Amino acid sequence: MKRGLLPAKAALPPGLDARSATILREIVEEYVASGEPVGSRTLARKLGQPLSSATIRTVMASLTEAGLLFSPHTSAGRLPTEKGLRLFVDGLLQFGSLSEDEQKVIGHSLEARGRSLQDTLVEASSLLAGMSDAAGLVVAPKGEGGIKHIEFVALGSNRALVILMGSDGHVENRVIETPVGMPPSALVEAANYLNARAMGASLPDLRTRVSAEMKEDRTALDGLAAEVVESGLAIWNGGREESGGTLIVRGQSRLLADVDGQERLLAIQTLFDRLEAQETMLRLLELVDSSQGVRIFIGAESGLFGATGMSVVMAPARNEANRIVGAIGVIGPTRINYGRVVPVVDYTARILGELMGSTG
Repeated sequence: MKRGLLPAKAALPPGLDARSATILREIVEEYVASGEPVGSRTLARKLGQPLSSATIRTVMASLTEAGLLFSPHTSAGRLPTEKGLRLFVDGLLQFGSLSEDEQKVIGHSLEARGRSLQDTLVEASSLLAGMSDAAGLVVAPKGEGGIKHIEFVALGSNRALVILMGSDGHVENRVIETPVGMPPSALVEAANYLNARAMGASLPDLRTRVSAEMKEDRTALDGLAAEVVESGLAIWNGGREESGGTLIVRGQSRLLADVDGQERLLAIQTLFDRLEAQETMLRLLELVDSSQGVRIFIGAESGLFGATGMSVVMAPARNEANRIVGAIGVIGPTRINYGRVVPVVDYTARILGELMGSTG
């Protein structure tokens, strides 16, 4: 489909006239679609009159000199640099919008329906990966909410399910080993003991309180119930409450789809290694901390992954009190479809913020 020049009076990026802005826009959009260098003949066919191939080549040379385009090899075609992509994102990108059906899919997919918070976060990450054709990221900060209720359910074979309900309504489940020959009454006794001391306390606070009582031998628990209490609290050790948060990544394999060459493969491996680092999760939260909406980081702009040729699109998930309860986004090659990804991330962040609690 042929498209003409951008209007001369349109809001153009600084330093670009309508002709240069049009050609940069077309090159970026073609690059996003194909990943291949774009030549002057291709642009001439798309734009039609009044631009000839010779005129387009002249403009492409000027854009290359300005650091907005580069030639990857001896081909006459050009690709956008990260600087060129930034200019496109800031001034030329036209964002799409989600259809009503897509909004319903996101909302229904993330509805808790008794699922644990962890399962909801995993679902959100997988959903983002599928809708963006990139890797989905979900970051949940350290859980500081109070505990509403704790329950133990016997599973048989010396196992029990620990059910922890937070004051924000979210439920988390873990399985623990129980002492051999333990009567069902020990589970009830253990749950009553913990619930009497929880009273809205955070999990770390409850652990501290129970540990102190047991060290001073001030509990009224028998030996078996005390073992259940200790196991029930210990099962959360090393989780998000202790580590400072949770970083969930799904769809990593999508980052390998267009990888060619050993150097590119090593860059992706470096990215995977950094995604596993605790500092990365904390930095992702910092990046969106002062943001009300979606932020786009191209290449090394985020300071997270070095020069890996990746882009990160992130948005804060805020609850009804406007407090950040997490961050979500996608990471993919610099040629991800920004116009598609941004509305997906924005809407999913809003839904997830609502689901992750309304307490301030």
